[in-house]
Amino acid sequence: MDHAPDDPPRRSFLIRLGAILAVLTAAIVPVGAGLIAFLNPLHQKRRETEMTLVTKLAVLPESGAPRRFTIEADRVDGWTTHVNSPIGSVYLRRTGDDGVAALNVQCPHAGCFVGVAADERSFACPCHGSSFNLDGTIADPSSPSPRSMDALEVEIRNGDEIWVRHQSFQPGVSRKTALA
Repeated sequence: MDHAPDDPPRRSFLIRLGAILAVLTAAIVPVGAGLIAFLNPLHQKRRETEMTLVTKLAVLPESGAPRRFTIEADRVDGWTTHVNSPIGSVYLRRTGDDGVAALNVQCPHAGCFVGVAADERSFACPCHGSSFNLDGTIADPSSPSPRSMDALEVEIRNGDEIWVRHQSFQPGVSRKTALA
C-alpha cells in the first residue's frame, strides 16, 4: 500500500512555529514600551533652571555687605523627586536703590566655597587663595582663579521678594560655562 506523505507532523510543526512567532511579536510591544518608559529619565534633557524665591529685601543690610543664602527647590534626579532640596548657595547684597546682586558661592578656580572676609568688603577662597571684590571681580591679579565669581540672574518681585536663577558653572576654565 502506498502511504500518503506524513503531512500531520509537518503541519503541526508549522502551527507551533506560527504560534511562537505570534507570541513573540505580541510580547515585543509591551516589553518595548516598558523599556522606553524605564529609560526615559536618562534621556530627558535638563530643564532650564527656574527662578527661586530666596528671601525678602529687608533681610539684606543696606551697607551692601553680602549675606549667604541656601537655595532650595524641587528637583528630579532620574526617577526620584526631591522636594525642597538644597540645590546651592548664593551671596546676595544690595547694590543701591533697591538693586540686588547675586553671586554663586563656588570659586571659579576649583569649586571650593568662597567666604566673606571679616571686614565684609571682599571674598576669599580658603582652598587656593583666590580673592574677589564685593562685585565678584578678581581682587588680586596673581589670584589662581581664571575668572571672576559667577554672577546669577536676580529679580525683585512684588516690591520686596528676591528671586534668583541658580546655576553651577564649570570650574577651572576662563570662560563661564553652565553645567548641565
